[in-house]
Amino acid sequence: MIPSSLDVTVPHPANMPPMAHATGNCRTVSDVLARIGDKWSVQAVMLLADGPRRFNELKRMIGDVSQRMLTLTLRGLERDGLVTRTVFPTIPPRVDYALTPLGQSLRGPVQALGAWAIAHKDVIAKARQSFDSRAAEEKRAA
Repeated sequence: MIPSSLDVTVPHPANMPPMAHATGNCRTVSDVLARIGDKWSVQAVMLLADGPRRFNELKRMIGDVSQRMLTLTLRGLERDGLVTRTVFPTIPPRVDYALTPLGQSLRGPVQALGAWAIAHKDVIAKARQSFDSRAAEEKRAA
């Protein structure tokens, strides 16, 4: 369990250690980004940012996620210390998921990335279209 007093401040890139981009660190970053960067994790984190939710509530709100995929996603987030799972001894058992302080600290970066994606979606769409046109042209010329 993650202590509630966990310091989850994020250093500014200028304040990172000199070897922050060393190969071992890049692997660590890749490992973490693989967990928090998939579409189900991002959606679960943002939905849980407003408070605890039940499994089926999350499933309904996300929409097109399978029960198995959501279960695996929540287990992974729990394993990484981003989510807590609380089982209440009722019939049927009630299970709530909530963000830990570490999970709450992810809210800002995820929102910033989402804002960046929305702000640049048209430019990215044009770049993709240009790339696809060039690739098709090269293929015809070959």
